[in-house]
Amino acid sequence: MRRRQFITLLGGAAAWPLPAWAQQREKTFRIGYLGVSSSSLEPHYVAAFRDKLRELGRVDGENIAIEYRWAEGQDDRLPSLAIELVGLHPDIIVTTGTPGALAAMQATKTIPIVMASSADPVAAGLVASLARPKENVTGFTILGPELEAKRLELLKQTVPSLARVAILRNPSNPAVVSYFEATKSAAQTLQIALDPVAEVRQPSEFDAALLSIARGRPQALAVLADRFLLAHRKQIVEFAAASKLPSMYPYREYVDAGGLISYAPSNIELFRGAATYVDKILKGVKPSDLPVQEPTKFEFVVNLKTAKLLGLTIPSTLLATADEVIE
Repeated sequence: MRRRQFITLLGGAAAWPLPAWAQQREKTFRIGYLGVSSSSLEPHYVAAFRDKLRELGRVDGENIAIEYRWAEGQDDRLPSLAIELVGLHPDIIVTTGTPGALAAMQATKTIPIVMASSADPVAAGLVASLARPKENVTGFTILGPELEAKRLELLKQTVPSLARVAILRNPSNPAVVSYFEATKSAAQTLQIALDPVAEVRQPSEFDAALLSIARGRPQALAVLADRFLLAHRKQIVEFAAASKLPSMYPYREYVDAGGLISYAPSNIELFRGAATYVDKILKGVKPSDLPVQEPTKFEFVVNLKTAKLLGLTIPSTLLATADEVIE
């Protein structure tokens, strides 16, 4: 073959079409993650979320990029953090809890928002209905009010002589209104007085709230579901232990930290579910076409080590119903 012919053929080869994988580089999607707590307190949630995304073929640092913003247990930081995330132009925002979801929704009406958990998103104005969200928000609900009644019932079974329970709540969380109403209704049925009722809106109010509980000398403590309070679980659990108060908690993380009992949906499953919704939305599904899902897995967790420290004997019939017993 002559040199000129060879060069001509070589030049033509450069124009041959490349394989599809070489022609199109996969887009990297950006995910904004608005956390109420901190990365050090919720690594298992983040791990569950990222692991499920990986199972779905979406790997952080490869074809997705996750931008984290943490409120560090201060709800009043959520609106500014949400605005900051929106400024990064993410393809989707993931958050937890009613305050986090409200902050994200107020920051954007166009970017899809997935709630890994929420109390009553309809009552909070986050969605029009569970079946048809209609706006840019969807995700998962934890059925808050119904669970608060169940928690008080389990606390009564744990301490059969129970007649007076202190309540710790965050009134700045809109969901707490329905939580407390459900708790009051259950208390009336169980003939339990809710006293004192202590409120904490920000970290600086903890000392006064816990002091009011200590002075009230209740027989037990019930903490209403709220992710701000969850972020400060160490302080709450240590107070309950020092005050010798049998306590019911709305998240198992309290029990892992030394709390007595908890009854709650599996947050790990909820965060894995959030990852599946992220995957669907990134594939083109509209948030309004994804119904808000209710939890399917619940966990009753008992810490026997704490029970012994409190001098409390958990009824064997109740222990038999526990999903997990920490010994």
